[in-house]
Amino acid sequence: MQQFDVIIIGGGASGLMCAAVAGYRGRSVLVIEHTRKLGRKILMSGGGRCNFTNIHNSAANFLSGNPHFSKSALSRYPAAQFIELVERHGVEFHEKTLGQLFCNESSKEILQLLLTECEWAGVQLVTDTRVESVEALEKGFHLSTSGGELQCESLVIATGGLSIPNGGATGFAYDIARQFGLSVGEVRAALVPFTLQPYDLEYLKPLSGISHDVSVSCNGATFREAMLFTHRGLSGPAMLQISSYWNPGDTIEINLFPNLDLFEWLKQQRNDHPKSELLTQMSHLMSKRMAQALCEHWKFSGHMADLGNKRLEEIAQQLHHWTIKPGGTEGYRTAEVTLGGIDTDGVSSKTMEAKTQPGLFFIGECLDVTGHLGGHNFQWAWASGVAAGQVV
Repeated sequence: MQQFDVIIIGGGASGLMCAAVAGYRGRSVLVIEHTRKLGRKILMSGGGRCNFTNIHNSAANFLSGNPHFSKSALSRYPAAQFIELVERHGVEFHEKTLGQLFCNESSKEILQLLLTECEWAGVQLVTDTRVESVEALEKGFHLSTSGGELQCESLVIATGGLSIPNGGATGFAYDIARQFGLSVGEVRAALVPFTLQPYDLEYLKPLSGISHDVSVSCNGATFREAMLFTHRGLSGPAMLQISSYWNPGDTIEINLFPNLDLFEWLKQQRNDHPKSELLTQMSHLMSKRMAQALCEHWKFSGHMADLGNKRLEEIAQQLHHWTIKPGGTEGYRTAEVTLGGIDTDGVSSKTMEAKTQPGLFFIGECLDVTGHLGGHNFQWAWASGVAAGQVV
């Protein structure tokens, strides 16, 4: 029977961060990972360069049943502190749009940073080890694992949500939460591409691979980023963002020209190029293939001189307010995160400790705290991991 002060189940971003913080406090810490590799989601993220935080991160960048829950942890461990850690380890990085920070070289650098911190803090790491059962003792917990029997004073669940199952995602955290009397809300795939209904896919599928800057809205939320046509539907940052606000059956509204008064622009083109075809002018604003597909679908045609103000306004309205009803999403297979999860009413916002069970902690994606795209979910992993690591 091995005994530890702290056992952390889950060797991802939040688990490794928590382990290092607890280890530096002099606690004996064991991290158990059920797959063969630690930090698999870190390695996969950001196209292999890990969008590890966002300089504009705040509680406003998260969806939760309790929008205030994340404030305490995020304010005590802001993005600036993780950036400082990255700089101390000599990891070079750059800012992309909207405050997103990426490694210059590889996401392996962020994983190595965490593993180095764990090594310096004296943390033990085991992989390819399944936790078969968890039992509360009078003080602490008993774990039966594929690698033997374990006991600990504090137990941290950092196993994430259901997104990217081939990366090792399971519902383990939700099962443990329910076992110890916590509520688990509805969960679904988020930050995920949309699939389209056959009618829309028929004319949009040929546009696969084309990207276009848009503003997209649904249920009161609006995001201005790139949209990508795929052979199954719509993706790109704008679509991933709005997917967190979309419910099955909802329509989304796409403004194809958020920076342009298209009606005024079309009138100007009519004045300047009266003999030109509408399709030719539209090809100046988007790829020729996209202009052709949309003009054919909506029956936009004719010479500019022949198009009156009423017709130009109809065209502008269609392109500024394109509504489309997705058929669904691509699901957990490609989702970056899981929306929903363990009800935060049952967890301390300061320590991440379960209110129903002393010594039991939940951190990271398994909680009902879901960030926007762009490094915010990693920042939640770091902040919630630190919050628990300081007290376990």
